[in-house]
Amino acid sequence: MSEPQARNPSRIDFESMHARHRAFTEAIAGGYREAASVCLSRHHSSPVSISVSDNGSTSVAELCWIAPDPRTLAAWANSIDTTEAGAYGCVIAVIEQLRGLFAVRRADTGTGADYYLGPNGSGEDDLEGCLRLEVSGLDGGNSDAVASRLRAKLRQAERGNSNLPALAGVIGFSAKLLMVSDVTEGI
Repeated sequence: MSEPQARNPSRIDFESMHARHRAFTEAIAGGYREAASVCLSRHHSSPVSISVSDNGSTSVAELCWIAPDPRTLAAWANSIDTTEAGAYGCVIAVIEQLRGLFAVRRADTGTGADYYLGPNGSGEDDLEGCLRLEVSGLDGGNSDAVASRLRAKLRQAERGNSNLPALAGVIGFSAKLLMVSDVTEGI
């Protein structure tokens, strides 16, 4: 995949996600932001332009972060946990910008999802009108690896024990690619 080109890429806002996303406390949002900074700093310097694909429609976004200090790197030394947490922050921040959806609640095991998303103010009493979101991240790999992981996550969300519609999102930190897709039957 070639390098995306744009004059004014959209900037993804990692700051104050806890104020916009009801499912995030300040500590959780801060942790996701820290983890994303570690993942991104493994391969890039801030800012970096990434390709964003939403159901095959591609755009460019700019990710900015503060380079992690040695203490932050030590706190996030487990690469699996860090990649997972960084993916939550990046994918949800991008979906907020792309679709105007916010994390309203953490999903339970077996639902085929990590979070429930909905318009601002939704999900407080029930999840009617919300979507399930399955998230994953890859530290390394190319665009083919990101697309392959997205297909796997779409299948996982489709098999989940829930009747709510779903989508999946995967970020490839090294590949500078974030892909989001709605789950359709028969994946």
